[in-house]
Amino acid sequence: MAKVTLKDIAREVGLSVTSVSLVLNNRPCKISEASRQRILETARRKGYIPNQIARSLVMQHTNTIGLIIPNIESRFFASLAKNIELRCRERGYALIITNSDDSPENDAKLVRLLVNRGVDGLLIVVSDEFATDEHLLADLSHLPTPFVMVDRFIEGLFCDKVRFNNELGGYLATRHLLDQGHEKIACIVNPNSNTGRERFDGYSRALGEAGIRVRRDYVLSSDYYISSAYEVAGRLVKTDATAVFASSDNIALGLLKRLYSFDLRVPRDYSVVSYDNSAADVLFEPELTSIEQNVPELSGAALDLIFQRIEESETGELGGPDEVVLNPKLVLKDSVRRL
Repeated sequence: MAKVTLKDIAREVGLSVTSVSLVLNNRPCKISEASRQRILETARRKGYIPNQIARSLVMQHTNTIGLIIPNIESRFFASLAKNIELRCRERGYALIITNSDDSPENDAKLVRLLVNRGVDGLLIVVSDEFATDEHLLADLSHLPTPFVMVDRFIEGLFCDKVRFNNELGGYLATRHLLDQGHEKIACIVNPNSNTGRERFDGYSRALGEAGIRVRRDYVLSSDYYISSAYEVAGRLVKTDATAVFASSDNIALGLLKRLYSFDLRVPRDYSVVSYDNSAADVLFEPELTSIEQNVPELSGAALDLIFQRIEESETGELGGPDEVVLNPKLVLKDSVRRL
């Protein structure tokens, strides 16, 4: 079946192509209401589909948002991408999801790729907040496209940010273990990210309030990957810790896998509080007490801000930048034993 064009509709209704185009693109035009309705009805009957690319060239608007995430296999980032995509669709926007594989160099390439594709706005979760590619910093500092940094941020970059209070999350996790009588609390954390450092700060604050010093042998460094946590967790069993704050669900899964290899069980041998409260813990018994970062809340806040900036960019008066900080919460399950 041949594609229906504006000329086809114009020929049938007896009006100019320009008039038909203005009506179908919901633009102001001086034609009667009867003619407008005739155009719409003819377009509906013939199954006319607007050429979004052609419309974009004329209107400089593509109804697309770009999303850059560091690890599509992460349950947290996969859930974030899904929520953002659903919310974009509800607003009539398409989402282009890209994966940087935790590479700052790829972050820079993907920013350029998405901007060249004509996205109306960008949501960026950077791979590494400290080893940021110099090309990325240069591009973001002069980017003509509105963008919002989500979950992670680059120090000193003048831009919009939406994130959770990671220090509070680390504090709540550790405070819960203390409240259950644990004083020998280990922490597996990613020190190469702002999120990890802030969660460690919360862990340290909770211990300090309880009059307990941070022990170096209790603090283990891990990337946000199951395999990395599995490797470092082997050192945990050499300590006398009774509880662990695992600063992401992937880290918690790596920890549990290593403990089980030693025939150790949670919470019989170790009490564990995780972070993210994703669906990952259904793979293990018991379910993990965890710090929840509400993904719908995060995606909603990020999209509200980017759509606000897109609207402002069309008027030529950008506001901000703003930083939206959301509070996580502790979700109690079955992985902590009271001493």
